[in-house]
Amino acid sequence: MTDGQVPKSVLARGAALLRACGESEGTQGLAELALRTGLPKPTAHRLLAELVRLGLVERVPDGRYRIGLTLFVLGQSAPCARELRDVALPFLGDLYAATGENVHLAVPDGPDTLFLEKLTGRCATPIVSRTGSRLPAHCTATGKVFLAHDPRPPGPSLPRLTPRTLVLPGQLARDLARTRARGFGVNLEEAEVGVSAVAAPVYAQDARPVAALSVTGGTRRLDVDRVGARVCAAARALTRALSA
Repeated sequence: MTDGQVPKSVLARGAALLRACGESEGTQGLAELALRTGLPKPTAHRLLAELVRLGLVERVPDGRYRIGLTLFVLGQSAPCARELRDVALPFLGDLYAATGENVHLAVPDGPDTLFLEKLTGRCATPIVSRTGSRLPAHCTATGKVFLAHDPRPPGPSLPRLTPRTLVLPGQLARDLARTRARGFGVNLEEAEVGVSAVAAPVYAQDARPVAALSVTGGTRRLDVDRVGARVCAAARALTRALSA
């Protein structure tokens, strides 16, 4: 749970279990899901059984759980995300062809950045992100793009993912000011050691970004200025395509 509160209603508890299942690439056991949601084991077990019956969660032969195919299909039918992804895919492909590194399409989701799409390949730097996953906004290039255009200050408690994560509000504020000035966000090993990223905003009708494009790769081979120029050009082109 992101806010530390145990969900009260049956619907909220089921949603918490679905989110907990979706936050891992693999499977999770009952004890782990109960711990992550704050639910008693008997309650979690009963709700998981119902989610399995509905096809929203799948129980594998060893008794562990993962997101079910029905939920995947439902997620693919979300019109706003699907339309944004469909328009963005050619620009993501161009960025991948130009850089050979991991390319993301992300949207803001509360205190996090949510990755709607990811293109990668055998030569790209291995990283933890995947389509549908999220990371705290303050330690990602895409998240900094969103925070830089948000009049609300980031939360007072910023989790540290690496030794280089900016967790002091003053440090982050200065970095967000640089993001606004240069037009793109930079993450220098703040989410993963040895991995850096560059992201640029994608706009819709107003001055706040609705999405961001990013390139993520190994710090030693990622030329921030060169890649930043490419990402900004792709983001501007996607903005024009969305406007059309």
